[in-house]
Amino acid sequence: MDRGGQRSEKMGLKIVALVAAIIMVGTMLPSLVSAHENEVFFRGGFAGLNSDRSGEVFTDVFGRNNLRNDGNTGYYIGAGLDLLMHKNFLGFEGTSLLGEVGLEFKRFESKTVTQAVPSTCAGALGGAAPGCSVRNDKVQITMLTVDVAPKLKFMEKSKFHPWVIPLGLDFHVISPPSNATNYLDIGVQFGAGVEYSIWGPFNLGLDGRYHLSANMTQTTNTFGTVGAYLGVGF
Repeated sequence: MDRGGQRSEKMGLKIVALVAAIIMVGTMLPSLVSAHENEVFFRGGFAGLNSDRSGEVFTDVFGRNNLRNDGNTGYYIGAGLDLLMHKNFLGFEGTSLLGEVGLEFKRFESKTVTQAVPSTCAGALGGAAPGCSVRNDKVQITMLTVDVAPKLKFMEKSKFHPWVIPLGLDFHVISPPSNATNYLDIGVQFGAGVEYSIWGPFNLGLDGRYHLSANMTQTTNTFGTVGAYLGVGF
């Protein structure tokens, strides 16, 4: 892992440590449990692909000049909505079933490599057309994910609310596209976390997820995330 990946990982760990410290301090404050059952949340932290996307035409022109876009760690930011569907789910006191709709952007470590379009144009036309030249610049490796998932939240009458996502549905958009010029993928996710009511409608939480992708783009799009979030109940 190079310096950029180490910085991204350290940033995610610092966010998690900060939220954990706030939760620990909050346990010493008077209990102000929120009665709000729905929530809007804002997330952020560390993201890591199972494998990098180096050696592709759009990511680094097959590693031309030994310049490879081989970073597989980075960060994510996102937001979502939790909507209450059932209280005391299946007769379990204090267990709620919610429906999550989420949106998440990920930027994995991106490097300065050979750009595909001007370089392949130069190879095909011999540099005769305007703008056709072998060019090196930073190529961003990103992914956008939309998810719909059931979320089980426990201990609703306390300040701590552990939760799990047993199985959720993901829709992915990768950038740049694959060698086959595909950019849409689907998959499933599993997640778990803990939420703490800090005051009124405001909650702080820790969040970890694993996203298993179908790899319909002929690239490996499976990844994991860990981070923190701020929730606002309504």
